[in-house]
Amino acid sequence: MKSIMVSALLGGAALSLLSSCGQKQETETTTTSKSDAVLRFSAIPDEDTTAQQARFQPVADYLSKKLGIKVEFVASPNYGASVQKFEGGDIQLAWFGGVTGVQARQKVEGAQALVSGEADLKFKSYFIANTSTGLTRSESFPEAIKDLKFTYGSQNSTSGCIMPTHFLMEASGKTPQDFFSKEFGFSGSHDKTAELVNAGTFEAGALNFKTYEKGIASGKLDKEKCIVIWETPTYADYNMTAHPILEEQFGAGFLKKLQTALVECDDPAALGALKRDKLVAVDNATFDGIASVMAKVNFKK
Repeated sequence: MKSIMVSALLGGAALSLLSSCGQKQETETTTTSKSDAVLRFSAIPDEDTTAQQARFQPVADYLSKKLGIKVEFVASPNYGASVQKFEGGDIQLAWFGGVTGVQARQKVEGAQALVSGEADLKFKSYFIANTSTGLTRSESFPEAIKDLKFTYGSQNSTSGCIMPTHFLMEASGKTPQDFFSKEFGFSGSHDKTAELVNAGTFEAGALNFKTYEKGIASGKLDKEKCIVIWETPTYADYNMTAHPILEEQFGAGFLKKLQTALVECDDPAALGALKRDKLVAVDNATFDGIASVMAKVNFKK
């Protein structure tokens, strides 16, 4: 009987020891996984798709230093790839346009828009034309573009496609397929749209106002050949959206810490990479207008 009791006690002690070891190992594993966790972020390639890594590295450096975590930039070849990487968890943070941000948040429950550039809350698009068309700047929508060879940027671009199409549809009461008498194109990026219109390859196009103004200032665009013929009303656009898995990777409350770090960013290199002077807090509701426009714009025949 005594032998049985001793065995039971030893068995209990062994189980307790094993349980203690298991808890310790689980704690060590959790601690290790958090310390090894990496925040991977990307950005839509709205300009010069070959230089993304160099352009956005300062953002990774800033967040790594500010938050004390590992941060890596992951390039995306096109707008759709940025959303796919976010949906698949390959990236957990992304600098999206208004449309791609909505797409990403619709695909990932719990995803949150954190910040935009201060100017992004009043963004706008330019309709531009080659001066060979004879068009000039107007306060009203330029109906004459219907007979021109016209190009958008990316089909998923907020300022280079979706919002310009929204205003086109409002002004004409027609879809692009019915409005344009010639087949329209998609250049893939804002700077490419500007380049094609400047060269006369396309007679007119739509792009974000910042890219056009930068092109004129740098001399890449000839203001005697490529002019603004109409600017759209303003709308909310670019944003930094975060994946909810970050709360698991770095602990509860991390998204708020990340938002604060971005809002407080005064690092010239990081802000320069985003081409913004200041970042401001936003939420998903900020882009409800974009979501409603997306439901109306359809390029399928």
